[in-house]
Amino acid sequence: MSNYQISENMLNLGTENAFVVLARAAELERQGHDVINLGIGQPDFKTADNIVEAAVKALRDGHHGYTPGNGILELREAVATDIFNRHKVDINPDQVVIVPGGKVTMWNCILMFGGEGKEILYPNPGFPIYESAINFSGAKAIPIPLIEKNNFSFDPEETISLINKNTSLIIINSPANPTGGMIKKELLDVLVEKLEEFPNVSILSDEIYSHILYDNDFYSMLNYQSILNRLIILDGWSKTYAMTGWRIGYGIWPIKLADKATRLNINSVSCTNAATQYAAIEALRGPQDQVKIMIDEFNKRKNLIVEKTNNIPGMHCQMPQGAFYTMPNIKETNLSSKEMETLLLEKLKIATVAGTSFGEYGEGYIRFSYANSQKNILKALNRIHEYAIENNWG
Repeated sequence: MSNYQISENMLNLGTENAFVVLARAAELERQGHDVINLGIGQPDFKTADNIVEAAVKALRDGHHGYTPGNGILELREAVATDIFNRHKVDINPDQVVIVPGGKVTMWNCILMFGGEGKEILYPNPGFPIYESAINFSGAKAIPIPLIEKNNFSFDPEETISLINKNTSLIIINSPANPTGGMIKKELLDVLVEKLEEFPNVSILSDEIYSHILYDNDFYSMLNYQSILNRLIILDGWSKTYAMTGWRIGYGIWPIKLADKATRLNINSVSCTNAATQYAAIEALRGPQDQVKIMIDEFNKRKNLIVEKTNNIPGMHCQMPQGAFYTMPNIKETNLSSKEMETLLLEKLKIATVAGTSFGEYGEGYIRFSYANSQKNILKALNRIHEYAIENNWG
């Protein structure tokens, strides 16, 4: 038996429970059960053929080697053009750092601004890796409560009140995982105005779902000139172009920090897969038809899942404004979030994720991903409805 001398920081490292649920769902399927997956957050669409062909061509053309630590120039230029087209903001391609998945920008940023004695604010309920990475870095994770009555948005005054001399970074995410909520421009206006009083606090804006919107306009943090010298944007291709398995994302950094982010890449992943970068160029420059088709379908599913959830005794949920998640309130069922997750998976064979997987303020909620067919969504929600009636929920 070995007495491993593992870093104490490993004890602070969490995980993403959606993958734990996914593994258990797969095990149940192997046992012959009909499992409906409303757990994992990835589009159930294929990557568009033109994107796939661009990767194949890159391989056939001999793009088999290392690329620069910050990504190939043509892709960084394509990102800069896309940012201008979407947000009317000019950025320098040298601010763009290509990474193997959006998480890497998050990880690099938190490591850069974390450390003992630092405090980092993050949304709660929020993407679980925020808190995990903050704890791993040695910094103190300070939750920004996202409350249902505020449409799962933050209170700018309350958020600013959490800042002190130790605060190094604030993380925001809109549209949000797990709630599907969005931060309105007027709230961002107040937050940015208040942040001008704290010039030493940097901002990470996770905008990975910024294409997936329903009857709303997205307002990027890039539009605020006063904070550009301390703003990092996280974005990528995984959700918008159904490219989760390709592992491709990017960060937009202040020019003085882009070299440091590149250095973190070189020390960890070296660079991002070459063929994937050429596929990403095609995704940005090629036809956008598949993106529209996917979002239109998500919109139909959103309406269906909200309607059916609100018919289940003991459950009610708000209409998401972006992404592809709902966060139903389950408090009237008298089950905890984890108890609900377990019941749905083990008894009803429906994979979901407990609200507490996204932080302490997720208690009393469950996350549904509607990245599944309307047929399966209807089947799953009918199962839950029948069980709720039989067991007198609510």
